[in-house]
Amino acid sequence: MLLLRGADSLSEAAKARLEKVFATDDPTGKLKAAWDVKEQVRTLLRTGSLEDAELAKEDLERLVKESDQPETTRLWRTLCRWWTEIEVLIVTGATTGKVEANNTSIKHIKRTGRGFVNSTNYTTRIMLRSAARTAVNFPLQ
Repeated sequence: MLLLRGADSLSEAAKARLEKVFATDDPTGKLKAAWDVKEQVRTLLRTGSLEDAELAKEDLERLVKESDQPETTRLWRTLCRWWTEIEVLIVTGATTGKVEANNTSIKHIKRTGRGFVNSTNYTTRIMLRSAARTAVNFPLQ
């Protein structure tokens, strides 16, 4: 689980355990290299300007080349293909997170209803669920 957490969220003890894992269980250094690439991607996505993003992208490219692994190379190619969209994310901060959450809720309603024959009832349940969440998150003053 340490490998999945961000470096900024690790305690000192967790950082020490992670370094111990890299030292004892990673003789080739590939695990550490992949972790460094992952952390650089996180850094790149947290940047607040396109200039900072370009610098982070250059650092990422260097790390990918140093790691010399097919997985990191594939990740690099994917980031390059999606770079325009990533720039939009960096500039606007807009994501599809809310839409994805709503789609997941709708699928959950359909699953728990064991399928719906009446589309009006299905739509009503979706709207009621959405209204209830909105009421909880944004109560009237």
